[in-house]
Amino acid sequence: MNVEEKINGEIKTAMLAKDAKKLEALRAIKSVILLLKTSPEGLTDDSIAKALQKEVKKRKESADIYKSQNRPDLEEVELSQAAVMEEYLPKQMSEEEVKAEVAKIIASVGATGPGDMGKVMGAASKALAGKADNKLVSVLVKQLLG
Repeated sequence: MNVEEKINGEIKTAMLAKDAKKLEALRAIKSVILLLKTSPEGLTDDSIAKALQKEVKKRKESADIYKSQNRPDLEEVELSQAAVMEEYLPKQMSEEEVKAEVAKIIASVGATGPGDMGKVMGAASKALAGKADNKLVSVLVKQLLG
């Protein structure tokens, strides 16, 4: 069963269960999938993962904005949608796992100081795509090179 069929099945289940919050998030995922079908990238597991990561990031950023503006009602909606979307993403690596992987990348690239951050980030972004947040990777690279 591919992702699109799985989402369609989940939408039906959420409709029958009258779970409005989950239904809204699943419809957003379906929208992303439909957009990917018409894009030049096409519909692949990798393109779906990247698009869903973008959507989760958008919702978390929106939730932070709503929190700063003291709007817990809107913040909760964004966070619940992000949580549903994260269920369809590959498992994220822990900070320790990312740190170990970044250390290996630094050694393989031969980086010696902060001036080599670009080389390391390029390799790390490719190696850890979809498995770790780039913000975390960047912080760890700075830490290990500094």
